[in-house]
Amino acid sequence: MTAARTVTFPSGASVPALGQGTWRMGDDPARRTEEIAALRRGVDLGMTLIDTAEMYGSGASEELVGEAIRGHRDDVFLVSKVLP
Repeated sequence: MTAARTVTFPSGASVPALGQGTWRMGDDPARRTEEIAALRRGVDLGMTLIDTAEMYGSGASEELVGEAIRGHRDDVFLVSKVLP
């Protein structure tokens, strides 16, 4: 297996160049279990950068991400955008 491409910030933090987006996640409660499983699987495969925003599902996406990474927060680089 090839090592994942990373980006290194001036602080020295290194994050995967490819991450998981969460647009439309959390919108349908019937899909919650599979969406959490998909995020966890991605993290297991090395996709430890997760992008979300407070406006995605009116906060439901961020709640879903929180549940998906529970117990693994230190393993994930979380990006969240804030609505002005």
